[in-house]
Amino acid sequence: MSTPYDPWRAGAISLDIVAVARATAQGLQRRQAQRLAALVDVAAERSPLYRKLLGPRSAAPVPLDALPVTTKSNLMQHFDEWVTDPRLRLSRVRRFIDDPRRVGQTFLERYVVWESSGSSGEPGVFVQDEASLEVCYALEALRRRPLQPARRGWDPCYLAERLAFVGATTGHFASVVSVERLRHLNPWVAASTHSFSFLQSTAALVEQLNRYAPTIVATYPTAALLLSEEAMAGRLRIAPNEIWTGGETLTDAERRQVAERFGCPVSSSYGASEFLSLASECRFGRLHLNSDWAILESVDAQGRPVPAGAAGHTVLLTNLANHVQPLIRYDLGDRVTFAAAPCRCGSALPAIEVDGRADDSVLLRDEQGHDVRLLPLALTTVLEDRAGVYNFQLEQEDANSLLLRVAAAGSAGESALRRARTALRSYLCEQGLPQVRLHGHCGAPSRRGASGKVQRVVGLASH
Repeated sequence: MSTPYDPWRAGAISLDIVAVARATAQGLQRRQAQRLAALVDVAAERSPLYRKLLGPRSAAPVPLDALPVTTKSNLMQHFDEWVTDPRLRLSRVRRFIDDPRRVGQTFLERYVVWESSGSSGEPGVFVQDEASLEVCYALEALRRRPLQPARRGWDPCYLAERLAFVGATTGHFASVVSVERLRHLNPWVAASTHSFSFLQSTAALVEQLNRYAPTIVATYPTAALLLSEEAMAGRLRIAPNEIWTGGETLTDAERRQVAERFGCPVSSSYGASEFLSLASECRFGRLHLNSDWAILESVDAQGRPVPAGAAGHTVLLTNLANHVQPLIRYDLGDRVTFAAAPCRCGSALPAIEVDGRADDSVLLRDEQGHDVRLLPLALTTVLEDRAGVYNFQLEQEDANSLLLRVAAAGSAGESALRRARTALRSYLCEQGLPQVRLHGHCGAPSRRGASGKVQRVVGLASH
């Protein structure tokens, strides 16, 4: 059973994470094996679903690749049997996350809950106990590369910084929930960290950021690009010392553009709702998997492991930290390539390349002929959060029209289209784009990008 925040446990986790900096590959493997054995024991003992999936147990450790693969759809269908605390019932959890006023608050006085996007067509609900949150927070704090070592030398705890998180703030999404949870636990964080919604108009967002004058901006690559364009146009007048990005693929060209326009270093990290802090960058700009707390298996379309240096069809995640909602060989949906050679930085943590979410921004034109950029994560949030539509593809046809495809057919598809049109129309009006035409098809297959994955938002550049 999970327990509330324990400073001694948090300290022990932090010390272990620091010690891994000097660990060998064999030391990492020992940590993995011990934590995997503990996770499997808890899952087999306390999760009725995993008791069935794992079958009769033997005294000898079972190799990871002998365990069954799981999917979001299957686990969510059996949520009440999946979790290891019988008080956690999906109906109760959903009532909790339906209330945006409770973002960052604890559920049952011991759990933090968030919902994932429906990028695979199925939204997920994820429950974290304090122990798993402490792991993620410590990984984020201790493995994030100092972008300005001299500045961190005199301010290692970021006491002089003002951090702005720019993202979706109106729902129980992982990023904003974790930010609000930290604000709740730490008065200093509450005073120096604020969240800003990217669902509002760009003009309103720019005005708020200008007033707050953040020294660090944490956001998504597409949002960072939008802000850099506003800075170049002279409307956004902030001077951040650092920009942190995650949640989407950050290309080298995008990194250069944002860094040049703000005159500060830009970092990228890799995480998911299923595990917030999967990988951080080293000083050479390569992502290193936190393999002491998470296992990723890159596999082909048949579920067979692919060799280092080759991209897999998908990746299987095993979260070694979360015992209340076990994730073992969970199909995450990203494409990950493990480096064939050790990184020059000397870390024993494996270096990876991630082909994750890569939706397009949409550039439309308002009635005065001005360009208005809409962020892909804002559009998907509108469709999921306001319309309850998850399996879709939104494609830009021209500067004044959008085409929405929803997977559902028949009356269910028509209903989804009506909800989606209403939500999108309201959002477009908020952005000063009431004239944009919305076309829709239900039961229509989605176009696939170059990687073979479905893009949920397709801009003109991808045509």
